[in-house]
Amino acid sequence: MAPQVEISIPNTTVSGTSKPYTIYNISLRLPLRSFTVQKRYSDFLALHSGLVDQVGSPPPASLPAKSWFSKTVSNPQLTEERRQALETYLKTINEIDDSRWRTTSVWRTFLNLPSSFASQTSSKAGALHSVITGPAGGGAPITDPVMWLDCHRDMKAQLQDARLSLTNRDQASTPLKQHEASAAAKSSLVKASSMIKALEEGLTNIQKASDEAWGGQKLGEGEIRRRKDLIATAKKDRDGLENLLNAMATKSKLDTAVASMQDTQELMGSKPKASGRVLGKETTETRELDNQGVLQLQKQKMADQDLDVDELRKIVQRQKELGIAINQELEVQNDMLRMVDEDVDRVQGKINIAKRRIGKIS
Repeated sequence: MAPQVEISIPNTTVSGTSKPYTIYNISLRLPLRSFTVQKRYSDFLALHSGLVDQVGSPPPASLPAKSWFSKTVSNPQLTEERRQALETYLKTINEIDDSRWRTTSVWRTFLNLPSSFASQTSSKAGALHSVITGPAGGGAPITDPVMWLDCHRDMKAQLQDARLSLTNRDQASTPLKQHEASAAAKSSLVKASSMIKALEEGLTNIQKASDEAWGGQKLGEGEIRRRKDLIATAKKDRDGLENLLNAMATKSKLDTAVASMQDTQELMGSKPKASGRVLGKETTETRELDNQGVLQLQKQKMADQDLDVDELRKIVQRQKELGIAINQELEVQNDMLRMVDEDVDRVQGKINIAKRRIGKIS
C-alpha cells in the first residue's frame, strides 16, 4: 500500500547561532497539504532511541554514523552524504510494510503528524495554514518549491472563502447572519494574510537555497519573478476584500444609526426640521454613500460647476472680442462714409461753379 505521506530531505541549511550546526529540512507531502519540519542530527539520534524503546527492536534502517573528526558545517560533501543517508532512513521506515515504527508517538511527534494520521485520508483546506504558522508546525519556514505552490493554492482557497462569506453577508437578512458572515470573512482574511507572509519568507528561503543548499531544487529567475507576481496579486485581492469588508461594516453601522433615529422620532412623535442632508431620505446618488462619499460627491459637483462657469466665461470672452471687432469695423465704415461725404461736397461745389459759368455764357 502506498504511504499516506511522502517524506524527503531536499536541502539543508546552517543555523545562525553563535555555534552553527546543520539543519535538515524535512519535506512532508500529504494528500492535500505539505509542510516542512527542521531537525538537526541530534534529533535523529533521539528519534532512533525512542523508536527502539517503544517498539522493542531497531528500525529496518540504520542512522549514518557520527563523524568525530569533521563537521558537516565545514564539509559540504559530508553534509550531502548525511542528508542522503537520513532521507533513506526516514523513507525506509515510512514505506516498509511493517508499520510498528510509524504508529509510535515518537515518530508522529518527530514529524509533527496528528495522532489520528494513521487513519486520516483527507484534511480541510485550512490545515496547511495551521501547520505552517501554528504551533504544530513549529514555525518552520517553507523551503520546498512544491510545498510553496501548495501553500499558495491553500491561500487562494482562503481568499475565495472570504469572497463567499462577503457575498453571504450582503445577502443576509438578519443582523445575526450578517455578523456570522463578517466573522467568517475576517477569519479567512487573517489566515490568508499569515500565509502571504509565509509565502514571501518561503520564496526568500528558496532563492537562498538555490545558491547555498546542497541537493535542493533550484528555481530560475523567471519562475521567481512569476511567484513574486502571484504574491503581489494575492496582496491586491486581500486588500480589496478587506476594504469591502470595512465598507460593509461602516454601512451597517450607518443603517443601524438611521433606524435608531427613526425609532426614536416615532416614539417621541416629532421629527426634526430638515436642514441639509436628511438621513434615511437619500437621493439615488447618495443612498449608497457614507458621509465621506457624500462630501466627495459634493466636491465633484462643485468642480463640475466650476468647469461650467469657466466655459461660460470663455463664451462671454468670445462675445466681447466679437463685439470689439464689430465696433472696429463700424469705425472703419464711418470713416469711409465721411470720405464719401467730403468727395460728394467737393463734386457738388465743382458742379455749382460749372453752373454759374454756364449762366454767364448764356
